[in-house]
This record gives sequence, C-alpha cells and structure tokens, in this order.
Amino acid sequence: MERFDLLVVGGGINGAAIARAAALGGHRVLLVEQGDLGHATSSASTKLIHGGLRYLEQFEFKLVRESLKERAVMLRIAPHLVSPLEFLIPYDATLRPWPMLRAGLLLYDLLAVGGALPRSRAVRADAGGGRSVRALSYWDARVDDARLVVLNALDAAEHGGAVRTRTRLTRARRDSAGWVAQLADCSGGASEVVAAAIVNAAGPWVSETLNDVFGAAGRSSLRLVRGSHIVLPRLYPDERARLLQQKDGRIVFLIPYQDDFTLVGTTDIPAVEPGDSEPTPAEIAYLLGAANAYLGSHYGEISIVWRFGGVRALYDDGSANPSKVTRDYHLELSGDPPLLSVFGGKVTTARHLADEVLDRLGLAPGDTAAHPLPGGECGPAVAFAAACETRWPFLPAGTVRRMAHAYGSRTSTLLGDAVTIGDLGHDFGHGLFEREVTYLHRVEWARNAEDILWRRTKLGLRFTAEEAARLDGHLRELEA
Repeated sequence: MERFDLLVVGGGINGAAIARAAALGGHRVLLVEQGDLGHATSSASTKLIHGGLRYLEQFEFKLVRESLKERAVMLRIAPHLVSPLEFLIPYDATLRPWPMLRAGLLLYDLLAVGGALPRSRAVRADAGGGRSVRALSYWDARVDDARLVVLNALDAAEHGGAVRTRTRLTRARRDSAGWVAQLADCSGGASEVVAAAIVNAAGPWVSETLNDVFGAAGRSSLRLVRGSHIVLPRLYPDERARLLQQKDGRIVFLIPYQDDFTLVGTTDIPAVEPGDSEPTPAEIAYLLGAANAYLGSHYGEISIVWRFGGVRALYDDGSANPSKVTRDYHLELSGDPPLLSVFGGKVTTARHLADEVLDRLGLAPGDTAAHPLPGGECGPAVAFAAACETRWPFLPAGTVRRMAHAYGSRTSTLLGDAVTIGDLGHDFGHGLFEREVTYLHRVEWARNAEDILWRRTKLGLRFTAEEAARLDGHLRELEA
C-alpha cells in the first residue's frame, strides 16, 4: 500500500497549489481530483490576479494587501501566464463620488508598494459612440486561470508529487498508521493509500466531502455564490480593461480576451448546489445591460460566443449580500491524524493559502515564492513571444504568441526541432497541431477535447462542433 505524507483532495487552484508547496518542501504528496484539473470554479473565474479594489469598501485591508503582495509574486514566478493589465474606471457622477474613487486608488497604490506596476492616474476614456468620459486608470494583472492550476500540479509532479485525475476519494478512516483512504478511478478501478494527513480542498464540494467521506459536519459554514460571465466579440480596439460601476453598487468588468473577444463579468448570485453553475437569463441580461449601457451598443444573446459560471465556495461570514461575503479563506483543522478543510479563497491568494496550510499541518513548505512555475524562466512575456516568432517563423504569429504565453520556456520542449509546419503533425484547426495535443495528453493530463479546448487552451472559442469531435476521436485513440 502506497504511503504519503499528505493526501490532497480537490484539483482546483487551492489543491494544486497545496500539492506544489508540499512537493517543493520534499514531502510525499498525492493530489486526487474527481474530474479534470480546474474543471469547476478554478476555470470559471474572471481571469485576474488582483488585489480586489472593491474589497476596500468592505474594509478588507488585510485581504487586499495580501492579494497585492501575491500579485507581485505571480508576476515574477509566472511571467508567461500572468501579465500586467491596465484598468479604466469611467466616472459616473450619479454613483461613487470622484474624491472617493481617487482616495480608494491612492490607498490601493499604497498597499501595493513594491508591486512594480504603474500608479493610478486621471485619464480620459473612450465610452463608445464617439463619447469621451472622465476616468481613472490603475493596474492589476490577468491570468489564464485553468493553466495556472495545471502548472501548479505539473510543478508538484516534477518534484516528486503524484497527481491522479478522474479519481475520487470514496472513504477514509483513521488508524494507527494514519489515514487509510479508499480511491476509485473513472474506469472502475479501486485502490487504498495511507496518508499522515489529509487536506480537503474540494471547493464547492468541501462540506459534501466532509459529510459523505468523513462523516463530519464541520464547524464552519459554506456559502455557495455563483459568478457568471459572457464572452462577446471584441467590443473596443484598445487593450485596457474597464471597471464599470453599477447602480446596485456592484461592478462589472470588460476585459480584452484572447485577441478577438471581450470577457464581461461577473455576477454574485446564491447557488443551491455545488454544480449549480449555469448562468441564468437574468444574469445574462444584467451583463449585456452593463456593456451596452457603457458602450451605447445593442448586443443581444445572439452575439454571445461563450457563457460560463463558477460556484464560489465562500466562507460564510453571515453577510446578507452575496457580493459582500468575504473572499478571504478559512482553514479548519481537526483530529489526529489531522484533517484540514479549506473554506473560501481566491485564485490570487492560492499560493499564500498553500503555505499556510502546510504550516498548520507542521510540514515545511518549499520556497514557492522564489521557484518559477513551469515555463516561468522565460522572462517578460511580450519579449519572449517576439523571440518565439523569430525562432519558428513558419507558424502563424497568433499561434506562436498563444504557445509562448501558455508554455513559456517549455515552448522549446513542445516545438523542439521543428523546422517546417509539417513537422508538427496533423493540423486539427486554428493552430492546434498533433504535437501539441500529444504533449498535453502525455504531460498535462488532458484526456478529451474539452480538457484541451477550454482548459489547456481557449481554442474552444474558435473550434466548430465538427472540429472538436475530430479532436475527441484522436484523443480516444491515444487513450486506447
């Protein structure tokens, strides 16, 4: 029977970051995920690494400061995946007053001291229809959230950790050796492992896992809140995001996305079940309304390229308003051998959360703030992408840029000695070649077209149903 120092349940961003911290610390760790890595909430975020400007209104200064410190770390250890992004806040005299907005951004700048991004300033912003409005500019960062999960898991695996996707923890019991855990994989296979400690990082399923696997209710309460997004064709030509204030006190982001699109989000709606992630018509109307009101446009549902929602597993602090429930995390530790459950958290703070989890368990984490994520040795993303275009001139520029941002220095591993486009094998469409598909299958746990098109890449925005079916067929052959 295999023995581990730590069993981590849940392959979202928190679970993957915890597994990475443990593996870098030299501990034997096993990460199990019932589906694909990042298949739920962690691939359905607003794709930002940010301090959370709006949390200043809720006096969550500690969370904002911690998040801004983490933003600086992520820009350093994953420069290919995390890149600076300028945001504009158009001023609306009927909403938050200008002095309040300016003071909030000055405080944001102060809390981000050492963050290496430009400070906030007053500007003019194009609001569509030839209108120019008064605005404030500040900087945060964007990220491919699903790839961030995969790279954390990959770093764990490359430092001795074990990662098993499509595998569920079905039962666990304490004995003199530690935790005896029963696992079941998607093919019907079953196995047992022994672990000195277990971390329940199952996200929206954290309470369900406590009840069904451990027979414990837990002392902490979970608040399920859905955040929904839509993707539209590119709404404006420049590369700056917009933070739009809404009359209900919320905000909606417009974010340039994947070259040809704009990401619009998010909502805060109570969810009933962990899998209750489908955006409602009311949410879609709300997001379209926010974009149209700012741009003076008339986009309707027919224009939506992609819609998705994620159920956030928030620690219930008793707030009546879903938008005001804390985004900070809460760790609940119990028993001997220990069981630690993670409530809440964000993509931005996952690395810090992982270090704290290891500390709470008495396990020294590796130096996760200094060690680059796989591919992160590439340096500044823009310069690296330009170098890749020069090295592999036979590939379309858009394909090379996509690979450079997704794989960083590992682009060389993927493309290797290719000197013609034919060296990359079959073209599945839109710059996805057989060599990349094989790499994702062998190295990054991709098992079907959805894994590749919506989590390892975002080429699902461009693939037709027929093209996706052909890719699925090829992956079934690889699995056979």
